[in-house]
Amino acid sequence: MSETTHSFCRICESLCGLELSVDGGRITEIRPDRSHFASQGFACVKGLKQMALYDSPDRLKHPLKRVGDEFREISWRQAFDEIGAKVCELRGISPHSLGMYVGTAAGFGVLHPVFAKGFMDGIGTRNFFGSSTQDCANKFAVSTHMYGFPFTLTSPDVERTRCLIVVGANPVVSKWSFLQVPNPVAHLRAIEARGGRVFVVDPRRTETARSAGEHVFIRPNTDVFFYLAFLRELIETGGVDRALVDTHTKGFDAVADLAAPWTPERAEQVTRIPAATLRELVAAYREADGAALYCSTGVNMGAHGTLAFWIQEVINAVSGNLDRRGGVLVGKGILDFPRLAKGNLTKANTSRVGGFPAVNDVFPGAILADEIREEGPERIRGLFVTGGNPLLTMAGGERLREALGELELLVVTDIFLNETASLAHYVLPATSPFERPDLPFVFPLMLGLQTRPYLQATRPVVAPPGEALDEATIYLELARASGISLFGSALAQGVMNGLRRLGRRRGERIREVPQELLLSILLRLTRNGSFKKLLGEPHGRPRAEPSGGDFLGARVLTDDGRVDLAPPPLLGAARGLEGAFEAERSAAGELRLITKRQVKTHNSWTHNAAAFAREGETNHVYLHPEDAARRGLSDGDVADVRSKTAVVRLPVRILPDLMPGTVALPHGWGHQHARGLSTASRTSGVNVNLLAADGPAAADPISGMAHLTGIPVEVEAARGERETRSWSGLPPAPR
Repeated sequence: MSETTHSFCRICESLCGLELSVDGGRITEIRPDRSHFASQGFACVKGLKQMALYDSPDRLKHPLKRVGDEFREISWRQAFDEIGAKVCELRGISPHSLGMYVGTAAGFGVLHPVFAKGFMDGIGTRNFFGSSTQDCANKFAVSTHMYGFPFTLTSPDVERTRCLIVVGANPVVSKWSFLQVPNPVAHLRAIEARGGRVFVVDPRRTETARSAGEHVFIRPNTDVFFYLAFLRELIETGGVDRALVDTHTKGFDAVADLAAPWTPERAEQVTRIPAATLRELVAAYREADGAALYCSTGVNMGAHGTLAFWIQEVINAVSGNLDRRGGVLVGKGILDFPRLAKGNLTKANTSRVGGFPAVNDVFPGAILADEIREEGPERIRGLFVTGGNPLLTMAGGERLREALGELELLVVTDIFLNETASLAHYVLPATSPFERPDLPFVFPLMLGLQTRPYLQATRPVVAPPGEALDEATIYLELARASGISLFGSALAQGVMNGLRRLGRRRGERIREVPQELLLSILLRLTRNGSFKKLLGEPHGRPRAEPSGGDFLGARVLTDDGRVDLAPPPLLGAARGLEGAFEAERSAAGELRLITKRQVKTHNSWTHNAAAFAREGETNHVYLHPEDAARRGLSDGDVADVRSKTAVVRLPVRILPDLMPGTVALPHGWGHQHARGLSTASRTSGVNVNLLAADGPAAADPISGMAHLTGIPVEVEAARGERETRSWSGLPPAPR
């Protein structure tokens, strides 16, 4: 008999409310929850068809051990004991001979990242790597320098702003980075309906630009010059709130001096935004009763993403829009997580290779291959990968594949045998989002990054397949088997072992961590009642609306409590912008590659279902008609795209929505060699990240970000035979 239950999506930040039909232990249909407090009946195609992913016959159901070129099923006890013994051996060489890569999927649950970090902290290693250094670590780095903590994140007050300028973001397809904004089209159109203005600054006329607002083309990799000219024009036209600047900030004169040479006319030489258009943007922003500049991956992943985001934050602050309704806000979670974490959780570590500072405790993914291959007593010999697929998502996948092959221990925790897992010594089957209890993840829960703040709880909707275990249980068991304690605390390990006696038994004497109990304890400690009580409000429990005026002078965590507009590391890095400007001018005729999202897919992990990707389906290289004509290319032709690091071959699509001189290529493809993705391995796309460089010289020295967009490329008609590798030299996946 079919039953109806409610839950929420955990594919992206929107966390849309869902109504599910369950029959015989399977989800048969997913519908938008029309009564949900925030999403109000909105959900995207990925959210409504995600059960096709989790019901895949490729789901991992038992622990696997690689023996030669084959994977064999083993028991959990054997997996834990053998991995634990190897951890003890490698830890005896050095705790830093072990590391972990944490992917995006790990962040969309509450307990997964906590237990994964607790396990590695128990080992005592500094070597954390994460997907953030591919798409958002610039924001964490700037927030650390300006506000005193990486998770002090500003966000537009979307429901009240009168002017929103979106730079390098496409929320209609990718949703809103960090901030929970269900149904982005409705929110953007609402700004216009109340008399406000929306501008989209992007090298492509995106789905967002076609849905609302006014579009402004900008040349890839020139965002920082746009922001500097914007700041200069704001200052010149009297748009600075001197009272706020004098009371709550420091360093204004230094950053004003930095912006002084960057007139709109000068910036136009590289951004190709007409000076008059930039002045119009500044005037609209300055005159609005509440305005916000917002950027995402198109800026973050460019050559100057850290500096660009810094100047954006300076503009929002000095204009008086920081900490005001209609401007940009700093949310409040169910506890003061930034203050708690600053004193207890973050560490000031430096990487062995390149001397990079840890940003939010994470080192650049771009140096992971070097940390494995560069000799020394602290060389990484063992690596845990959880909730991610770095071989497909990071720059330099071929170098990384070779490096992973040299590891003495590679353990991957996932729901599929993906590209990275295909090289692992052990693969541990995890649960999917619908197979665990949960609360909204850290950004809405602990930081209040929501347009309409609320709380929601969900129980497991279906049981996990086979012997799949939740990550909290996996990492607690690994800690026991490795002879260590979570977070290096015997008390923490003892408490968790004690609580686990209350969890369900899952064969082989393994008891699950009582996740619902832990989540309920968190709610009770923060005076939000019990998990069970919250379940009684299946459409979400409203929390206090953001008010503004509660951040400046109260929650800024710098040493003196002031927003630092001119942190020395950022000012120092900005000294190189004159040279970068001249390089941009001399490269005026160069093609620049940007990435592109597709409506039905999400990063690299939604291709393994026919609902999202069909056999033979591919990504394309998109060219403006003028650029295609110059190269003798037509729609459907096959072209080679060449960067300094690699060449990929794929079919051409003509796209007038591109700015001339811009090439677009969707990311997340290139699954042909995955051993456990029967649908995705039958697609024929290529991995765009092969065109990006890795290594210490390729990572931003402040944020550790790789340069994954705005890449200089050449495009030419394909000639002769060429095998385009998706990422590896593995034999093709079995058919």
